[in-house]
Amino acid sequence: MFRTALRNVLAHKARLLMTVLAVMLGVAFVSGTLVFTSTISDAFQKSSEKGFTNVDVAVQPHRGSGDENAPGATPRLSQSLLDRAAKVPGAASATGTVSGFAAIADKKGKLIGEGFSSSGANYYAGQGGKDPRYPLKSGRAPQGPGEIALDAKTADRAGYKVGDTVRISVDGPVLQQKLAGVFTTDDGNVSAGGSLALFDTATAQKLYGKPGGFDEIHLKAAAGTSQTALKAAVEKVLPKDAEATTGKQLADEQSRMISQSMDGMRTSLLVFAGIALFVGIFIIANTFTMLVAQRTKELALLRAVGASRRQVTRSVLIEAFVVGTVAGVTGLVAGIGIGAGLRTLIGRTGATIPDGPLVISPSTILVSMVVGIVVTMLAAWLPGRRAAKIPPVAAMNSVHAVATTKSLVVRNSIGGVITAVGAAIVLTATSSTMMGLGAGLVLIGVFVLTPLLSRPVIAAAAPLLRPFGMTGKLARQNAVRNPRRTAATASALMIGLTLITGLTVIAGSMQQAIDKMATGSLKADYVVSMASMTPLSTDVEKKLAGHPDVVASSPLRSSPARINGEHQSLTGVNGKDMDKLTNLDFTSGSFAALSGDKVLVDDATARTKHWKLGSSFDVTFEDGKKGKLTVGGVYKGNDLMRGVWIDAPTLAPHQSQVDDRQVMVKVKGGADEKVKDSLAKALGDNPAIQIQTKQDISDGISKAIGLLLNMLYGLLAMAVVVAVLGVINTLAMSVFERQQEIGMLRAIGLDRKGIKRMVRLESLIISLFGGVMGIGLGVFFGWAAGDLIKKAVNTYELVLPWDRMGLFLLLAAVVGVLAALWPARRAAKLNMLAAIKAE
Repeated sequence: MFRTALRNVLAHKARLLMTVLAVMLGVAFVSGTLVFTSTISDAFQKSSEKGFTNVDVAVQPHRGSGDENAPGATPRLSQSLLDRAAKVPGAASATGTVSGFAAIADKKGKLIGEGFSSSGANYYAGQGGKDPRYPLKSGRAPQGPGEIALDAKTADRAGYKVGDTVRISVDGPVLQQKLAGVFTTDDGNVSAGGSLALFDTATAQKLYGKPGGFDEIHLKAAAGTSQTALKAAVEKVLPKDAEATTGKQLADEQSRMISQSMDGMRTSLLVFAGIALFVGIFIIANTFTMLVAQRTKELALLRAVGASRRQVTRSVLIEAFVVGTVAGVTGLVAGIGIGAGLRTLIGRTGATIPDGPLVISPSTILVSMVVGIVVTMLAAWLPGRRAAKIPPVAAMNSVHAVATTKSLVVRNSIGGVITAVGAAIVLTATSSTMMGLGAGLVLIGVFVLTPLLSRPVIAAAAPLLRPFGMTGKLARQNAVRNPRRTAATASALMIGLTLITGLTVIAGSMQQAIDKMATGSLKADYVVSMASMTPLSTDVEKKLAGHPDVVASSPLRSSPARINGEHQSLTGVNGKDMDKLTNLDFTSGSFAALSGDKVLVDDATARTKHWKLGSSFDVTFEDGKKGKLTVGGVYKGNDLMRGVWIDAPTLAPHQSQVDDRQVMVKVKGGADEKVKDSLAKALGDNPAIQIQTKQDISDGISKAIGLLLNMLYGLLAMAVVVAVLGVINTLAMSVFERQQEIGMLRAIGLDRKGIKRMVRLESLIISLFGGVMGIGLGVFFGWAAGDLIKKAVNTYELVLPWDRMGLFLLLAAVVGVLAALWPARRAAKLNMLAAIKAE
């Protein structure tokens, strides 16, 4: 039986290739995902380890031991502590570090990179006047308040050379700095595309509000001294509000954080790999079902000469094992290529990752082989078991009928129950997990029901096929002749298009919700904020308010408080101008009430606190002082505008440090590029400050959604490719099964062009059937998910992207046409006499 199984595999090389390709793509996706994430994780981890090369022990302030940035606070890590640490036994050197945000402008005045990844630090000149953390590539170390050094990657991106003047901001006025030197670094932030500017230590301490103090102290151990021993020695000189950590512990912690941050990406990629495999399972199962059907007489003969049912099933599983092994190996090789390609692709999009080798771990190899073999054998088990049950005499006499009415009734009943249960879960889902479970059940249920659904749906296409005459009629009849096979083939495409359509519907609806939120709730022409998402100086609002083009402005200031014993944030705003800057609907009250001890609250907060117009409540401000506030109005909140609003002059006396999250600005004549440039000039053309219109805010969020959607399209394209192979596979085997029929059609006058047209139309019908089902289910899931999303985003409304759905249907048609090319050509080339005589 083993030899027989191997001969069957090798006797049909084209069939073997198609089946291997279907499995291989799924395996390649899984292995490519594992290789890519392992490579990126390893590169960042190695980079972080290099960053701690000169750190054997780090001295840090205790977490939560006070606010080192509070006005008048004494630095926790002082120069005297640094001097004491440098003298402990076993310490070769000690370095004090200071760091913070630093926005660097390019030669056009625009911010280099993203605000959150722009940082600054100190160049600590140790022995020989050098800082081993930052080897100089050209120039010298910065000396004095007018000089900086830049990392080599940032200098190259901006085109800066030693001696150039660089505009830089560290959360304050723009500084004109001379570029004294360019350095290289293993800093993980720089490796990931960020920028790093270095100042001399005294300047860095002054700029970051730590005169004479440090954020951390890094110690290098002398030869023969272990990190643990050095740590023990340092702890003897530390004050109570400081702690020591070994460099290994820091590196391990950073590696753990990097690994955790990669988990989300790894999980997302593996989900889509699973989708590709899920689609592949249908194709593999369909392929083996047809293979077994074609060999019914052969298997019956084996039974007649003494093979048991178990041996017949085992022979089919041996074939599956061979196919799975070949697919696992080739899929692993292809996956390594995919992993390398993804890394290169990310580099070309502008994202930067550290250099490092391609990582192919033993677990990746093991998973790839297990996935390839197990998935294939599971998909082949049911057809093999079904084949073993065929009575030998019935099979040899070709009287073994297709599925009985009873089996179809059972299948349709099971499919109906699964679909109904899944739909009920989807419609009542209160979480994304429930929604995913329900969607999975609906997909499985509809797959079970597709033989039942195929007849009416394909029959509805009859009018479209009439212009093709007899070939169109034959194509339609062939498509519904074997509903199970048609259903399995169409389902592969259906699943891919269901996911693509559902994601597109949700993304389009979210985009409109964001636009509606931004344009509907804001009258302000501009919103000014820090690129680093840190607070703005109050000077910014004062300068903007005094600008000749500005007619109204208001800061948004956040201050922690306690209301009726519970934590609540208060937002300070300019009460007299808010009606000119926002466009909110009030359920009661108005902006006119926003002054003194009267506040405005969003409707959700009012419901939670059981407040209404005129309600009073006790408040404990940030400085500990207590007061009583009164609700002067209730407005309909959203993700941009919500919370408890209080007049800024009332809030300011209670704040330890007054600063603004952002400033809203209304100008004469509306938003205009010239006015925007004028506002930027008034703020010193500061690269750290971003001035955004309502459209800019919406586009920023849309860009993130669009990037995610495009990634998903690329990943889901794999499922569509697998589906194409499935259609090709089905048609090729269908042509093989109908050799006699095709030969007879040729004999009675249907020419080769007619044969090709018939096969192409059959493929087109099957693909469009899958496309219609997929788009319909995608719209249903998008609509159902909308109810879940609307609870968090109240401006969310269903938007059907008719243009993209039309494109997806066209894609399904293209899939059908392309998939039919080879089978149609093969059918047309059949010798009619040989085909008629074929057994």
